[in-house]
Amino acid sequence: MGSLGMPRLSIVVVTFNSATHIAGCLESLIEHPPTIDHEILIVDNASTDATVATTRQRWSGVRVIEAGSNLGFAAANNLGIRQSFSPLILLLNPDTVVPAGAIDALVADIDRRADVGIAGPKLVDANGRAELSWGHMISPLAELRQQLVTPWAESLTRRAREVDWVSGACMLVRRQAADAVGLMDERYFMYAEDVDFCAEVRRRGWKVLFTPTAQVIHLRGQSRATTPTATERAYRQSQIAFYEKHHPRWARWLRWYLKAKGSLPDKPLKR
Repeated sequence: MGSLGMPRLSIVVVTFNSATHIAGCLESLIEHPPTIDHEILIVDNASTDATVATTRQRWSGVRVIEAGSNLGFAAANNLGIRQSFSPLILLLNPDTVVPAGAIDALVADIDRRADVGIAGPKLVDANGRAELSWGHMISPLAELRQQLVTPWAESLTRRAREVDWVSGACMLVRRQAADAVGLMDERYFMYAEDVDFCAEVRRRGWKVLFTPTAQVIHLRGQSRATTPTATERAYRQSQIAFYEKHHPRWARWLRWYLKAKGSLPDKPLKR
């Protein structure tokens, strides 16, 4: 991993009760490490399972930062970013498996273009089926369009393209771009923070690139299956926060729609 000098890449993985997934993620990073000089940081959001103990016991070279409480995804990633100094940062979910060469391909793509502030790979499930891990800026029309085109994820993820956002499940970021926007907006506890982050980076003139030359396995859905009510509530809270920030005229209608559906969160989003 890192040498005695500062590594060029910091891999930040945010965990919360991730004991069943973190082993696969870290094993993939350790067994098939990127050739670029790097370090791995785990930021744990006060897990109550064996996430922290297992990580420290099995991977002594991995730095573990205990947040002390459940800060949420955006704030925990920011903590990891602030605890590192490398010019490149890979934000990575614990339920991912990174094949050999994937990170090197991402780094090569971002190195080829000085105007790219964020790059995201092609995400696939355990069976190799593509996930639509990029999209247009969130809006009422874009959300509907994203749902309609999801069945065509395989064809839509075959070529590289400049996009509005890439998934925060695996996102390579230039520190210069992250610093320019003040890191991730911590009003988002979970969901939409990646879209917002990409939007802020683009506002500063940087490009966001989706590149299928890098492919990462994303074992998504486990947390949704075990805590569907909490997951739905977190999604709606972030959705409301996003609309209040980016589409304030639509925010009132969104609240009305969610209330009519019985899906309006009963508590404000953590700030």
